[in-house]
Amino acid sequence: MAGVEGRVVAITGAGGGIGRQHALLFAERGAKVVVNDLGGQRDGTGAGSEMADDTVKTILDAGGEAVANYDNVATPDGGEGVVQSALDAFGRIDVVVNNAGILRDRTFHKMAGAEWDAVVKVHLYGSYYTTRAAWPRMREQQHGRVIVTTSTSGLFGNFGQANYGAAKLGVVGLINTLAREGAKYSITANAVAPIAATRMTDDIMPAEMLEQLDPAYVSPAVVHLASDECDDTGAVILAGGGLYAQVAYFQSPGRRFDHVPSPDEVAEHWAAITDLTDAAPGHNPLEG
Repeated sequence: MAGVEGRVVAITGAGGGIGRQHALLFAERGAKVVVNDLGGQRDGTGAGSEMADDTVKTILDAGGEAVANYDNVATPDGGEGVVQSALDAFGRIDVVVNNAGILRDRTFHKMAGAEWDAVVKVHLYGSYYTTRAAWPRMREQQHGRVIVTTSTSGLFGNFGQANYGAAKLGVVGLINTLAREGAKYSITANAVAPIAATRMTDDIMPAEMLEQLDPAYVSPAVVHLASDECDDTGAVILAGGGLYAQVAYFQSPGRRFDHVPSPDEVAEHWAAITDLTDAAPGHNPLEG
C-alpha cells in the first residue's frame, strides 16, 4: 500500500491543534511535509515562527522530513509561498491540506465588515490561493489531492458565526467544482469537518465534550483522503471523537407543475415540496 509515502504535502495552519496532528501523522506515514503557520493569535492578529518551527522539529527528531513556512495564506503571495516552499524543498507538490483558520465571532447584528472580511479571507480565500498555486503542478503531473477544512458551523449553522459559517460552506462549494474539473487529471478534492478540542473551540464547547475530542482523531481521515488508494472526490467527511461519517445534500421528490404556478398553488403543495420521506442524494440538474 503506497498511502502517502514519498508524497509532498503542504498543510496550512499546521503549527498547532488539528493541523499539527495532520503534519505529524503525514510525516509518520512517510510523506514530506511543508508546515505552514503564520504563528498568530486565534483572531488572526500577530505572527511568529515558533509554532511552525516546533512542529517541524518534532517531525525531524522522529526521523521525518519537513520544512517550515510562515506565509499568510489570506494573500495571493502567501498561497504561492506555501507551494513554492514545497517546490524548493522537495521538487513537487502532491497534496494541499487547507487547514488554517481564525475566529472573530459576533452576532450578525453586531458584526463589523472587518470581522467578516478577516475570517472569509483566511478560510475561503486562503483555501483558494493555496490550492490555485498548486493546481497547475497537479494537472501537469496528473496527480493531486486537495483537502479543505469545512465545519458543522457552515454545514448546519452556529450562533454568532455568520462569517465563519459562510466561509466554511464556501469551501464545500469550491471542492464540489474542483472535484469535477480535476477528475480527468486524477486530482481529487474533498472536505473534512472536524470536531475537536483546539484553541478554536476551547470556549465554544462544554468542557466535558472537549475532553473526548482529541484532535488526533481527525487526521486519519485526512491522510486517507490524501492517499494514492483513495479516489473518492467531492465528499464531505465529518471526523471527531472517534466518529467518521459522510455528510451529503439530499433532495425531496418535490412537486412538478406543468405550468407556472401561482404562489397560492405553491403554498397548497408546500407539504409535498418539502417532504423528505423519499429523499435521494441531490445533484446538479445541469449535469442531467
